[in-house]
Formats: sequence, C-alpha cells, structure tokens
Amino acid sequence: MQKILMVCLGNICRSPLAEGILTSKVDSDLVYVDSAGTAAYHVGNLPDKRSIQIAAKHGINIRNQRARKFTEQDFDNFDVIYAMDQSNYKNIKSLARSKEDEIKVKLILNETHPEMNDNVPDPYYGGNEGFQNVYQMLDKACEIIASKL
Repeated sequence: MQKILMVCLGNICRSPLAEGILTSKVDSDLVYVDSAGTAAYHVGNLPDKRSIQIAAKHGINIRNQRARKFTEQDFDNFDVIYAMDQSNYKNIKSLARSKEDEIKVKLILNETHPEMNDNVPDPYYGGNEGFQNVYQMLDKACEIIASKL
C-alpha cells in the first residue's frame, strides 16, 4: 500500500483539502492518505468550516478529519510527504533524520509546475474565494499524483 501525507501549518485548511481530494481520486485499498500540520495550534479540531464547505461543494466529505501535528514518526509511516508551501517544506526537512527521510518530502505544486517551488497560499485569513482557488490548485496537483500511483 502506498501511503501519502499532506502537510500544511495548522492542518485545518490546505492539507485536509488535499487529503480529501486525493482520497477521492484513488483506490483506498491501494493508497492511504492522511494529513498533518507542522504546528500544534489546532490539534484535535475539525478542518476549517470553509474547507469543509468547499470540499462538500465538490462532493468530498472531510468532516471526519481531525487536525494533528507532524512528527518524526511520519517519516517511517509514509512513502511521500507533500508540503503545501516552502516554509512547511523547510520545517519538515529540518526534522529529517536521514537522506531517506529527506527524499520523501516534496512541494505539492511541483506536481503541476515542476521545479517552480510554488506555494499553495494559506486561505485562512481570506474569504471563500481563497478556498476555491486553493481547491482548484490542489485538485490539479492531486489529479497528477493519482495518475502516477
């Protein structure tokens, strides 16, 4: 089974969406998808209501997710770790214990724009339009990821 982890800062906006989107595109018997945050601000909380709403608008239910913090153990538990932006990418890599750990960490938008190192913007302080834009970015990236699995 392929195991993929989506990571943003608080695990309530971007990474829960990425988890839900990719989960909807793969066979759950072959691929396991989870998400986490590099900070512990929202541990145990549901995704942001705007993430829940935009996912539901596209037929994806993320209401059962709960925020959790990324840990070193995630390097052992996952084959690929997708960071939503460069700041979280650096934070994750700083926890890597080996080259094998480091190789697992990727920027998710490099799937749609290779080597551009673009960030998925954090929509938390924006309006609903920001969540729709983030959804579209993640949907394209997850489509490519799913096609490679």
